[in-house]
Amino acid sequence: MSDCPCGSGGGYESCCRPYHAGERHAPTAEALMRSRYSAYALGEIDYLGRTLSLLQRKTFDRRMAREWSKQAEWLGLEIVSANGGEGDKAGRVEFIARFRQGGEEHTHHEISRFEHVQGRWLYVDGKILGEN
Repeated sequence: MSDCPCGSGGGYESCCRPYHAGERHAPTAEALMRSRYSAYALGEIDYLGRTLSLLQRKTFDRRMAREWSKQAEWLGLEIVSANGGEGDKAGRVEFIARFRQGGEEHTHHEISRFEHVQGRWLYVDGKILGEN
């Protein structure tokens, strides 16, 4: 069993794969953030689209997401802070994603907003704090 790209310390089969496969929904905003990072790392582009708010789905560029997913080597995810648990209506996750692209290492630092709608956490939007 391989380690899950999300950095939870668990194996992919028991961590993010059930979310990607649609077998269950992420129970917290942090779990959704981790599973979305893993989706980028593993090319699960349909999952990325399914976990967007309705407004975000309208502008989701599947082709660009697929290209970024393939072109980057995903190096790790650090959760800086998170809230939004079971029973909450909204959540925020501050994270730093590390990846290598074009031979250079980059970071993406963001505070993401999530909403809990009809039993599912969805990505609403994010404020980028830093990229390099």
